[in-house]
Amino acid sequence: MKLESIHVEKVSKKFRLGAANDYGRLTEAIMARAKGFFCKPAQAVLAKENPTLGGRMEGEWFWALRDIELSIPSGEIVGIVGRNGAGKSTLLKILSRIVMPTLGRVGVRGRVGSLLEVGTGFHPELTGRENVFLNGAILGMPRSEIRKRFDEIVSFAEIESFLETPVKRYSSGMAVRLAFAVAAHLEPDVLIIDEVLSVGDQAFQRKCLGKASQLGEQGRTVLVVSHNLAAVANLCKRAVLMQDGRLVADGSPGRIIDQYLSEMRTGDGQRVWKDDDALAPSSDQIRLRSVSVFGNGSEVPLSEVDIDQEIVVAIEYAVLLDDVSVSVQIQVRDETGTYVFWSTNAPSMNMELDPWYGKQHPRGVYQSECRIPSNFFNETRYFVSVLIGPEIGWITLRQESVLSFVVHDTGAMRREYMGPWIGPAVRPKLNWRTEKKG
Repeated sequence: MKLESIHVEKVSKKFRLGAANDYGRLTEAIMARAKGFFCKPAQAVLAKENPTLGGRMEGEWFWALRDIELSIPSGEIVGIVGRNGAGKSTLLKILSRIVMPTLGRVGVRGRVGSLLEVGTGFHPELTGRENVFLNGAILGMPRSEIRKRFDEIVSFAEIESFLETPVKRYSSGMAVRLAFAVAAHLEPDVLIIDEVLSVGDQAFQRKCLGKASQLGEQGRTVLVVSHNLAAVANLCKRAVLMQDGRLVADGSPGRIIDQYLSEMRTGDGQRVWKDDDALAPSSDQIRLRSVSVFGNGSEVPLSEVDIDQEIVVAIEYAVLLDDVSVSVQIQVRDETGTYVFWSTNAPSMNMELDPWYGKQHPRGVYQSECRIPSNFFNETRYFVSVLIGPEIGWITLRQESVLSFVVHDTGAMRREYMGPWIGPAVRPKLNWRTEKKG
């Protein structure tokens, strides 16, 4: 019988909404008290707008986790799936000893390596070389052991030319490559990964998944949080589903993914946030107002469209400041979590020039539309993620799987074969021609 590598017993975690009450000056305490007296309590607003969230409120406190029970034997690779806000990252921070639980007990056997956010554990002023030794020291590795694995770490991260450069000058992809290489090669007993691998390119993601699988074969425990369901299905032998701060299902990746997707199959083809909605995705410059799917020229959002309809994905957003550069992008996944395509409103990506692309936006409300031609998708469900930032590759607002829609095959594209069309998610209608030779 394998020893338990992770044991979570009745763990709950709550956070106070709004500003903390640890004040440095008397004026701060007075202003906070006055604000609380004149302003509507945050929990009342949230509970009114979101009944599910309201059920997690208790006075000024929000329960991020409730009664989590989880046991993971050594050598097991486990995936955690769930919507944004389900409590996945909070659980990983508790397991990484960054956050203490409010209630319950947590036991983690051995050394823990964590990749929770880009740049976590790095000092921006130190070079890549110095940060490798710093991370090793944090993990409790002797300097001699770090030296022994140093060349392997640098080779895996593919940053040889930037080894003596301060990490603050690294791109997000370079920082993630180095962080994963350090965490995976300094022999952690438990490796915890939270979605940061999505920052890297496809080749490096495959490399990381291969290394994570190798660690599992060596008897080490790997815990993965990812919206890439295909990666969870291929890498993990077990998965758990989190919902509203609770662990609601535990089993094989196939069964858990099916249950997760069945819960995502709701909605009317539109997701709307009000201007005063505290949960509206936003940055300091942009606030997302709505994401909608339209089909065949309809003015009403649709959650189900025919395969021979043109599909329009409309993103409405508010620019909160003057002179803001805006790049709107969408990513579309199929039911397995595989990316089908990515598109942006850049002129080079569209047949028609977007009059606002590359121009400074004054304050106001805008709507960007992406038009997908008919007979493009296969018959299945698709999930739309929205990314907004100043330019391509610089994302300040990301909303994963904000809504979904189903494409139905009506047979308008074909007549002879009535069964399901064999192939991947995309099935474009292409022109063919046959001519007799000689």
